[in-house]
Amino acid sequence: MKGPDRMRYAFADCVLDTDSYTLIRAGEPVPVEPQVFDLLTLLAENAGKLVSRDAVVETVWNGRIVSEATIAARINAARRAVGDNGKDQAVIRTIPRRGIELTATVRTADPPAERTGAAPARQTIRYTTSADGSGIAFAVSGSGPPLLYASHHVSHLELDWTSPFWRPLFDRLGERHTLVRYDMRGTGLSDAGPPDVGIERHVEDMVAVADAAELGRVPVLATLNSAAAAVRLAVEAPDRISRMVLQEGYARGRAIRGAAPVDPANDPFVQLLKGGGWGDPANGYMRAWMSFATPGLTYDECSALIEHIGRAGPTGHMIQNRRTIDLYDIRDWLPAVGVPTLVIHARNDVLHPLEEGRILAAGIPGAEFLVVESGNTLCVPMDPTWDEQTRAILDFLERDDGAA
Repeated sequence: MKGPDRMRYAFADCVLDTDSYTLIRAGEPVPVEPQVFDLLTLLAENAGKLVSRDAVVETVWNGRIVSEATIAARINAARRAVGDNGKDQAVIRTIPRRGIELTATVRTADPPAERTGAAPARQTIRYTTSADGSGIAFAVSGSGPPLLYASHHVSHLELDWTSPFWRPLFDRLGERHTLVRYDMRGTGLSDAGPPDVGIERHVEDMVAVADAAELGRVPVLATLNSAAAAVRLAVEAPDRISRMVLQEGYARGRAIRGAAPVDPANDPFVQLLKGGGWGDPANGYMRAWMSFATPGLTYDECSALIEHIGRAGPTGHMIQNRRTIDLYDIRDWLPAVGVPTLVIHARNDVLHPLEEGRILAAGIPGAEFLVVESGNTLCVPMDPTWDEQTRAILDFLERDDGAA
């Protein structure tokens, strides 16, 4: 759907922002599927007017044939997203056989950045070439001292930029830092590269991005599997990293610590990928896996996140990355780290237990260890500790001023 550029619609206790592709309700971000967001935008554009079924199908599904059950499911999801329900219909009203209407009073306003005279948030995506010739995509946004953000193995620079799961973090970091993010090889906009690569290639990718962005000695925020690559780089090239934040990272891959078979052919997660369940909210195994990764999300939030990560890259690339990171083992490198390090880990993380964070913090000389009361592997804005973790990251990075 293509709606008006950079519009914000305020209604009930919600704000729908078509630029950042976010829905805020009662001050908190609400994850919504793309079709649900398009439906809400259509209704907001036509507030107080009855929108016909045909107009909904034409706008949301580009005129394709869809069942009544599918349309009804999206309408119900839209109601839940704005805090309404089919009984009350206080915000979205359905008139049988005629259409639907956003009945709440809608106000429009320019985005906050334009009202204050500040430049709207933008990212610029570029490519660099890693040592083995693989193309690695990276994005630059925000302003201030540079920060290199090495994400997990399922990212997409374009999709994440408009996602309610990731955009709030980019905005918070970008308020104080020039944020440089990149897609790990095999995910998002980056090349897959040759098969059967090891952690060395991922370290080279990090270096390639830092060189292309002319970062010099820079602080690094690394999550999950990227924590291992950041540690290796901090040891191999101490002049490249000034300090590190390792968020939900681990020194031992799943196969090394016995949480996954060494042979990928026996790994249920790999079989999930091969079986076509990746990115499908209706797949029972996929939903079970996501419930381990983000037990704090609602059913609809979980569905939206499953669909989002399912679009990050082809299944074959996901399998290739899984084989690589499951065999990470950097325990012997930890004592040689010589930069200030903050390790953040969720106490009740099932996929990467607290012990993994403890190994990092105990092995790195002088590392600080922050344990948060959460069970989520992925720290998204719906996590009650999201603000605590984000503040801790920014506060720790502030100490870098004049220390490098």
